[in-house]
Amino acid sequence: MNTTQPDSETIREEVRRHYGAVAAKTEGSSSCCSSSAPRAAGGGCCSADAQARTLGYSEADLASIPEGANLGLGCGNPVALASLTAGQVVLDLGAGAGFDAFLASRQVGPTGRVIGVDMTAEMVAKARANAKRSNYTNVDFRLGEIEALPVADASIDVIISNCVINLCPDKRPVYREAFRVLRPGGRLAVSDVVARAELPEEVKRDLALHSGCLSGATPLAELTRILAEAGFVDIGIKPKGNTDEIITSWESKRGFESKVFAAEVTARKPAAACCGPDCGA
Repeated sequence: MNTTQPDSETIREEVRRHYGAVAAKTEGSSSCCSSSAPRAAGGGCCSADAQARTLGYSEADLASIPEGANLGLGCGNPVALASLTAGQVVLDLGAGAGFDAFLASRQVGPTGRVIGVDMTAEMVAKARANAKRSNYTNVDFRLGEIEALPVADASIDVIISNCVINLCPDKRPVYREAFRVLRPGGRLAVSDVVARAELPEEVKRDLALHSGCLSGATPLAELTRILAEAGFVDIGIKPKGNTDEIITSWESKRGFESKVFAAEVTARKPAAACCGPDCGA
């Protein structure tokens, strides 16, 4: 039995392999985030649309996106959380096949722009094909790691992400990069999995649980500290209203809803450099 935690590169390669397989639809009949397929009421694997409804997407959302963009991934609806407006530039961290990026593009309109970054070549190819087929001209999908974003400094108004940052072995460079690319006053609106407390060692060692969005969850207090150290203010981390339903839809047998929660993470980059005691006010 493995008694050591996997190193960062092992985790990264397993995540890339897993989601490459999801993009190619070769890993079972479900493509949902967890290593254990979500279950419909009758006991069979749920559809991607059914999972999206659980996460808070509307029928109008599902009808508006290109076919093949919804892979049943995620732990929330960051586009709804972001309250986007026309003309904004949006960055989607771990964009997958483009589901949230396409929804965001409709909200920012032709004067806005959406950039999606994903480290899995198969996902980027799928997203680009979806955009081309449906003539999304204000969306740009880029291959890259979110710890080292292929995005210019201070060029983004809002960053969204859906159940991706927990997959990264170290969250600190992710949030430092997010801070770098945001314009002063820019915002984070992220759906992710957060740990209620430090996870047991046997959970952290499980590679399948890493790619399943469970064992890479950062404890709430630590995540708050990481965001603050990156420079963010107005930090908010709260459970999504139906977090237990979301977590048990992935893994219903081991009580993970008592260990982690589907979180809505919001934060802001200060509008101007501030060194005084009232910074962020």
